[in-house]
Amino acid sequence: MIKLKMMLAALMTATAVWAGAGLAAAQAPAPGQAMADPYAGQKKLLVIADVQTGFHHDSINHAMAVIEQMGRESGAYVAFLRTDSQLITREPILGTGTRYEGRPVNARNLNYFDAVFLLSSGSGNLSDQQKADLLAFVKEDGKGFIGGHAATIAFYDWPDYGEMIGGFMAGEYRVEPTGVIVQDPSFPGAAGLPTTITDQFPYMGAPYVKGGVHTILRLDPSRLTPEQLARRPDGDFPVAWAKTYGKGRVFVSSLGHVEQIWDDPAVRTFHLEGIRWALGLTDADVTPDAPQ
Repeated sequence: MIKLKMMLAALMTATAVWAGAGLAAAQAPAPGQAMADPYAGQKKLLVIADVQTGFHHDSINHAMAVIEQMGRESGAYVAFLRTDSQLITREPILGTGTRYEGRPVNARNLNYFDAVFLLSSGSGNLSDQQKADLLAFVKEDGKGFIGGHAATIAFYDWPDYGEMIGGFMAGEYRVEPTGVIVQDPSFPGAAGLPTTITDQFPYMGAPYVKGGVHTILRLDPSRLTPEQLARRPDGDFPVAWAKTYGKGRVFVSSLGHVEQIWDDPAVRTFHLEGIRWALGLTDADVTPDAPQ
């Protein structure tokens, strides 16, 4: 009798396990089928800090956290944080290995997002197809691109990327209090920026040309040293700017080398509004600067 009871108990346990497995299988998506979107109706921001080939800024970790927090607190967007560039693609993303080979792994591609915020540096490891997909994401699909502090030293051997963001960094000044001018206080969030900011600022090089972007914030040439001015005798030192690229919107801010910048309320507001503009949630006049 005891043995019979043990056999019945084992049978009931096995039946429950099989039933549970069957239920899980029924709930799991079929191969190639994505799971339901838990953020339906919300703007999605892909934040990438892939520094495998470039400088590892100490501020990146905090920057990503602040960007994610701003989205949640404002309700403007949902941020997806990545330290790799896998999602920069229009192709389906399937798993590999014995367990996930050919199966959906709940990864999103560019078709899911409304803007990309790039904190990466270095030449990167994007394939030619990924590069084409990112350019088309902005230029043809009309999506947004936000370039963080190191965006102008990312993909520096990819000319089309430089054209999209407005140019590459030629060099940079040391971290110290530096005078800035809010050239366009009408751009969302810009009016509250201070006139002195302690950070590391770049000076631009080709393919940047005056008149190619709409400058929002720039260094104050009257407060630079002769040595600093010599880097760009024309006195043109953009710090943050906006532009269109085909149908899309591009916002670039070189602020953020030091971690403390991301805790400054005025800078947070400026970055949040820059993201919102790139997402198409607000409008602004981004007519390019008058050329020299």
